[in-house]
Parts: sequence; C-alpha cells; structure tokens
Amino acid sequence: MQRELGATGVKVYPVGWGVMPLSTAGRPDEAAALKVFQAALEIGVTFWDTANSYCLDDGETGHNERLIAKALKRFGGAERIRVATKGGLTRPGGAWVQNGRPAHLRKACEQSLRDLGVETIFLYQFHWPDPKVPYAESIGALAELQWEGKIRHIGVSNVSPALLEEALGIVRVESVQNLCNPFHAQDLSNGLLELCARHRLTYIPYRPVGGAAGNRELAHRRLLDELARTHGVSAYQVILAWLLGKGAQVVPIPGASRESSLRDSAAAVGLTLAPEEVRRIEALGSGP
Repeated sequence: MQRELGATGVKVYPVGWGVMPLSTAGRPDEAAALKVFQAALEIGVTFWDTANSYCLDDGETGHNERLIAKALKRFGGAERIRVATKGGLTRPGGAWVQNGRPAHLRKACEQSLRDLGVETIFLYQFHWPDPKVPYAESIGALAELQWEGKIRHIGVSNVSPALLEEALGIVRVESVQNLCNPFHAQDLSNGLLELCARHRLTYIPYRPVGGAAGNRELAHRRLLDELARTHGVSAYQVILAWLLGKGAQVVPIPGASRESSLRDSAAAVGLTLAPEEVRRIEALGSGP
C-alpha cells in the first residue's frame, strides 16, 4: 500500500496531507489544529506538506512549520512522519509574492530548519519560479544547501516539463508538486507525469479536488455524486482515487483542517475506479 518518495527508498501512505489550512485564513484555533495532527498520526498519514509561507502574512512566517514541530513534540511520531516544506514565496500584506533569489532561499531554508526543529529538512521544494531570477540560480541555491547537509532531498513546484528538465540538469530532483485535479489536468497530457515516471520522481498533486473553487464546482457535478453513491463513498474520495490510479509515483496532498476530512481522504486508497468511470471523470474538465 505504501508509495516510495522519488528514488529515496522512503515509503509513505499513498495519500498525504496538505497542512496549509491550519495556518491560513479561516484556520482553526491551535487546540483544534493539534487534534487534527493527532488524528493524522492515528490514521497513519505519514507525508505532511507545508511551507514557510503558510501563514496569514509575513509577520508570522513559519506558522505552519512551527505548528508541525509542536504537534510532533507533543504526540511523538517524528521518526515516522516525512515533512516536506517549501521556500520561494513571501506573504507581504497577505499577498503571495515569488522570491527565488539564492540569498532569500538560503535564509528561508535556515529559518525552516529552526521552525521545524530539525538539523536536516527531509524534502525541500522550490515553491514557485520567480520570473525575476534565472531558474538555474534558484535551483543551484538548493543544490548548495543540500551539499551543506541542510536539505536531504530536493523538489520543485509549479513547473512545466521544460523547467523540470532544466532542474534535472542541475541536481537530482525527487518530487514535483503541481496543481492537478479534474478541472486542471494539464499535467496529464503535457508529458510531465510521464517525465516524473521516467526519472522516478514523485508527483504530488495539490488542490486535488480544486480548492475552494473546486468545492463549489463539485456541487454542480452530478457525475461525481453518482459515482460517490455507486461506491458508497464521498465525491472527494472518488477524485483522490482517480489521481491515485495515475501511477505509483502519485501522492496527492488534499488539504484538511478537520479530522473528519482527513479520515475521509485517507480512505480513498481503498477505492478502485472502473476504466469507464475514469474516462467520465476526465471529461469533466471539458464541460458540464
């Protein structure tokens, strides 16, 4: 049931957890958030995704990472959990702004080490290409941090096949974290998923059900309700099962700020869709 992360030899539960909702707008209080962490440990969801920018604004950069550190200290399990974090976005005034300068990435990584309370970050991903900085310079900065022992494995996020190829020409990459769901499925047809499989990279779909906009979209998609009733599961599980079926290198990271959501998402590993059901889901992106 477990899936390997890249070519690291490390295996995790097939459905990961996007921890971001515990630190951004609409987040629960800390006591409620810690209960979700406890549930993740009980369920066995072992891949947690975060970023130093998962916070309300630059005044609390690292909020999500510090929350993870607090949960692991309180409940234990650090030896089982694989935490992936990211650098390359800032939150001035609550906005999302790229910063891929090597000096910034170094500073962000070193702060993430402190906020997570670790000596080496298991997986550090460059969050978003910065149009003001050559991509090779940003990736080169991560390669230096890896050489120094501050990063064990490197990943990239929000990339095209061309950018991934560029990164692979500089350093070993273990993961690609991109937006992917039935309504944004370009990576299923542009060659990126095949590129990941060829190089043994884990493909990490974020917003696998489309985020807030996707949730609204789901309400208008009778097909997903129909499939959910047929299988006796939620529509969210149907979508996650669809993604899991794209290959053993796929580890989706649905966000969750409630224990019930996390448990529901984790249960998707037990669902297998028929080829015709898969075809119908993939047609969703082209219209009602």
